[in-house]
Amino acid sequence: MDVIFYAIPSLIIAGVLAMATVVVRRSLQLRSNWNSGLVAEARCLRAYTTTSGGGGDTSVSTTQHHVYEFTSGDGLTIRFDEANGPGTTVPGDIVTVHYTAERPDRATAHAPARGLALAGTIGILVFLGVVAVSCVGFMVTYTEVFAGDGGFSTMP
Repeated sequence: MDVIFYAIPSLIIAGVLAMATVVVRRSLQLRSNWNSGLVAEARCLRAYTTTSGGGGDTSVSTTQHHVYEFTSGDGLTIRFDEANGPGTTVPGDIVTVHYTAERPDRATAHAPARGLALAGTIGILVFLGVVAVSCVGFMVTYTEVFAGDGGFSTMP
């Protein structure tokens, strides 16, 4: 029965590590796009929203998406979908996109905001770190309080 008090926090820690990996990859991808110096004019082809949540008494989260198309420096036509774009961009608008020569399909229409992106990444990683440390603290506390005797230990 004790295994559940180690398995669940361990699964949470694994999820935290997976989320941290996604956050760091996205941050590095944005930085790479902004630092590449490759820009193009892209046309917004479509704008749409997706929603999640809303079951029972949970809150609903809405995400704005845009589909952009541009021609890269080597003449390839690239189409990509990007989440969390501005609500003021509508189909037909022309925007500047930043991309890398190696992966133009991972372009971004987000304007360079290195400090803001870094602060956001650090903030998310700190939050995820607090969750992981809390899980480890829970497991350590459980081990010390219920140390193999199957019940609540007496504390002096």
